[in-house]
Amino acid sequence: MISRRHILQIGGGFLAGLAWPRHMHAAEAVEIRMQGNQDGSHVWFDPVGLRIEPGQTIRWINLDSGNSHTVTAYHPNNFDRPLRIPEGAQPWNSDYLLPDESFSVTLTVEGVYDFYCIPHEHAGMVGRVIVGRPGPASASPLPEQAAGGEAIPEIALRAFPSVDEIMRQGVVRRV
Repeated sequence: MISRRHILQIGGGFLAGLAWPRHMHAAEAVEIRMQGNQDGSHVWFDPVGLRIEPGQTIRWINLDSGNSHTVTAYHPNNFDRPLRIPEGAQPWNSDYLLPDESFSVTLTVEGVYDFYCIPHEHAGMVGRVIVGRPGPASASPLPEQAAGGEAIPEIALRAFPSVDEIMRQGVVRRV
């Protein structure tokens, strides 16, 4: 005969098992698509703004059949660009991704991370990821130029969603 206690233990184990996929879901990679219209006159990251938790992975995938793209952190180690990722965070540069190729990065330091596509920065192909819940200092304007570096084009600066917008919505899409 099965006791009431045994049934409760089985039921508790079953409920704990149902909760497991949720935890796994939080650890899954988040995808940002690199896209462009058919004639190549407009290119973008989708989403353009995203908030994730520390330790989460982002996977960029090139879904633009007519262009190769990069995903490159704004950092002095990447072509002497301005520092627009948190101090102590590791910069990245995917190199050129052909259609259907992808690149992944795991971000662990809380803060604001700005990135761009090397050949399409002048077309405004930039994006922003917020990791965790950065303090007020992270919401202040980021530098536009590093010493001796090239200024970020105005079209790119206008394309970044605000930190407040990303924190409010979690995901910002613009096409």
